[in-house]
Amino acid sequence: MKQYKVLILTDHTNHSSQNSLYSLATAMLQHELSQQVDIASRANLDNSAFFKGQDPSKIQVRTIDAHFKFTANGASLSTDLKSANPADYDLIWLRLPPPLSKDFLDFIQAQFQSQVVINNPSAIYETGSKEFLIRFPELCPPLKICRTVADIISFKNQFPIVLKPFREYGGKGIVKIDGNKAWLGPQQLDLADFLKDLENQEFQYLGVKYLKNVGQGDKRIVVVNGKILGASLRLPPEDSWICNVAMGGSSHISEPEEAEKEIIKAIDPVLSKMGIVMYGVDTLVGDDGKRVLSEINTTSIGGLPQIAALKKRPLVEEAIDLIWNYFLAKKQAQ
Repeated sequence: MKQYKVLILTDHTNHSSQNSLYSLATAMLQHELSQQVDIASRANLDNSAFFKGQDPSKIQVRTIDAHFKFTANGASLSTDLKSANPADYDLIWLRLPPPLSKDFLDFIQAQFQSQVVINNPSAIYETGSKEFLIRFPELCPPLKICRTVADIISFKNQFPIVLKPFREYGGKGIVKIDGNKAWLGPQQLDLADFLKDLENQEFQYLGVKYLKNVGQGDKRIVVVNGKILGASLRLPPEDSWICNVAMGGSSHISEPEEAEKEIIKAIDPVLSKMGIVMYGVDTLVGDDGKRVLSEINTTSIGGLPQIAALKKRPLVEEAIDLIWNYFLAKKQAQ
């Protein structure tokens, strides 16, 4: 059986023991199709030229073994390094935290044209904007692209709204508007003052109808190569409506509902065609009680090891199987 070399690109600066990289990489190594799994971290200064798109010919990597695991001092990804040529790998797996610049993604796209890259760099950039949701209006709450103050006013006059910056993540920069008041996170602002500050700025928001049932939680569903592997429900902290764990929310095991399965059935062919293999779908409870699409995340999706532990199922290993299935199909098509 032919085996393949895998290069995982990451940045371990803010890693914790909960980061999915360590379980995923170990499962990748144990797969019968893996000859070798190397990891290169952007946090290692010797890799600056590569991650800045200046030198594609060499990179410092850690070749992992069965004992690979997270270390609080970062030693597992900053010691025992060796020089490697990125062109020598068959599969490139991007496990870098968002945001990823267009320049870097274009660099990866250009350098690895003969390899399989997960996820496809150009697709990561396109789907990384909140604007991408406009392609699926029937699955979402009412939406509006807001690039002017007049756009915001016309939309907020219909109902309370939320403004999401196109390329922020983790709940950052989200603004809620209800009547003449605005909230930037927990901070309440006068709407007139907020809009006045915007008048002389260039901005891009996705305006979304504020849903009265947001307190019922934001559900993250993890999908790999078209298959739903698990879900977690993120609930907002007390006195907040933002569910992101990074903003104080809490995460709980969950299951996808039929409405959510239909959402994934609708969007997966689009994402698959673009080269998105592993992604996360976020849903909220709409005003009619039915879950609707809130966000699509395609960069370094986490949470799968925790879901697997709670469900007592080998979901990480299943994800790796599905990734290799995608890889083999791509190689056959080349």
